[in-house]
Amino acid sequence: MLVSAKEMLNKAKAGKYAVGQFNINNLEWTKAVLLTAQENNSPVILGVSEGAAKYMCGYKTIVGMVNGIMEELKITVPVALHLDHGSYEGALKAMEAGFSSIMFDGSHYPIDENIAKTTEMVKLTSEKGLSLEAEVGSIGGEEDGVVGAGEIADANECKAIADLGVTMLAAGIGNIHGKYPANWKGLSFEALEAISNLTGDMPLVLHGGTGIPEDMIQRAISLGVSKINVNTECQLAFAEGTRKYIEAGKDLEGKGFDPRKLLAPGFEAIKATVKEKMELFGSVNKA
Repeated sequence: MLVSAKEMLNKAKAGKYAVGQFNINNLEWTKAVLLTAQENNSPVILGVSEGAAKYMCGYKTIVGMVNGIMEELKITVPVALHLDHGSYEGALKAMEAGFSSIMFDGSHYPIDENIAKTTEMVKLTSEKGLSLEAEVGSIGGEEDGVVGAGEIADANECKAIADLGVTMLAAGIGNIHGKYPANWKGLSFEALEAISNLTGDMPLVLHGGTGIPEDMIQRAISLGVSKINVNTECQLAFAEGTRKYIEAGKDLEGKGFDPRKLLAPGFEAIKATVKEKMELFGSVNKA
């Protein structure tokens, strides 16, 4: 049964570890992440962007698939199904379909409008018992066609949004989506500390977890980051596993062209990546 991310993140914040949000793109992805969470006794958040939702035939399809997989594979660890970077309309659709957690990304609006829309979203999600993530300061890089440079969020604006009653807060601290450029300046721990001091017990979210050095990840967790989003790294691992299989000519041997065989190395690569992240984030055996 899907749960809100609230309890798992409050426990993570108190225990100084982080829960991974792993974005899903299809059945292989979903199965790989859920199995790895179960095998490592770790809570997990399945992230779905609006673009991925469209690709997978809509929110209802995803809810049906996730619930079905959890039942068939006897997944007992806490699992939240989370809309990633949701628009106002997308959030309403995902809620209606049965998502257990919502991110409303109002970071591109002026702060007053972000506050007004987030306030409305707090009301809607709390009525349904869902967790809500809000964002202040655009996260850099490209996500579904939206490109940002990696802003540093204003700590007072973060407090204003946190005080509305959201479950968790994503704040830009120089992090970006996708691969990090060679001249990346790193995370601003000064900004993170200021935000953490003003938002208190609020679990903080780090987007763009791919490619951030391990010591920076650990320091971010020590300063209150309780949810870390990983997407690109699983995509790269999946692509590499698939490429090696085809380059080795395995698809030409016997029934190697069968999609179940063709997609298996990529599936295993996702599992290995997710396990590595769960160990780094400290969520193993925290279910």
